[in-house]
Amino acid sequence: LGTVDSVMAFLKKVQDVIGRFADPFQLEDILAYIDTLSPGDSAAKTAVDIALHDLVGKLLQAPWYRIWGLDKEKAPSTTFTIGIDTADVVRAKTKECAERFNILKVKLGRDNDKEMIETIRSVTDLPIAIDANQGWKDKRYALDMIHWLKEKGIVMIEQPMPKEQLDDIAWVTEQSPLPVFADESIQRLKDVARLKGVFTGINIKLMKCTGMREAWKMVTLARALDMKVMVGCMTETSCAISAAAQFSPAVDFADLDGSLLIANDRFKGMEVVKGKITLPDLPGIGVVKL
Repeated sequence: LGTVDSVMAFLKKVQDVIGRFADPFQLEDILAYIDTLSPGDSAAKTAVDIALHDLVGKLLQAPWYRIWGLDKEKAPSTTFTIGIDTADVVRAKTKECAERFNILKVKLGRDNDKEMIETIRSVTDLPIAIDANQGWKDKRYALDMIHWLKEKGIVMIEQPMPKEQLDDIAWVTEQSPLPVFADESIQRLKDVARLKGVFTGINIKLMKCTGMREAWKMVTLARALDMKVMVGCMTETSCAISAAAQFSPAVDFADLDGSLLIANDRFKGMEVVKGKITLPDLPGIGVVKL
């Protein structure tokens, strides 16, 4: 995704060329050109993309969910991740989160997967989303785990196996009682079509796909291919989280807890109210600087 130095170097390139575009509404031309400045730098490209979308939204005096024709009331609840820890810590954390959220997320792919789920289930019966983090190497083991998890109230599985094992993942997905979403297997728009039939759906992250312009194209293509969609994040401020939340009314699952995991958030934007993504009535990406 990039380092501080690589991001600053890329933004210097953008500063040197941005003057050639007089009209900020030419999002396609501007962002397509910026994408050609380097083969990577996805996080830096996302920063430019978000800033440009915020500007255009403010010039139009409308939030992007309205520009895209979405109903903010249809925004889903966001998952909140319960980290791997001792049983006592997991139980305490789960009790706390169960009072604030409507769906939890658990990262598996280790030797104690069942113990982790049983520990959480001793405290709450909330729906759980699973991110296996490519941790299950054998397809039959993966499918057996998914069937067991289905009985425990799990509602979706993210990246059950290594991204290189697409044939095995397709085999699992075909027989899985739960939807299976790509994470490490997908980066950008070009990856969506080849994953049709391999996964049930895709996880879109702005920092990987270069921003809102490409993310919206990925949503549109995935729906055209009859695939499910989720929106995810890294550990980010409310600036990036609010940008991603603008298309959350169009997704099946959301994992937008990144700004809740930091203590130095410099922005106020999308909020989680009773577990649900709540978009403000502000133009652009919907944030104000604190």
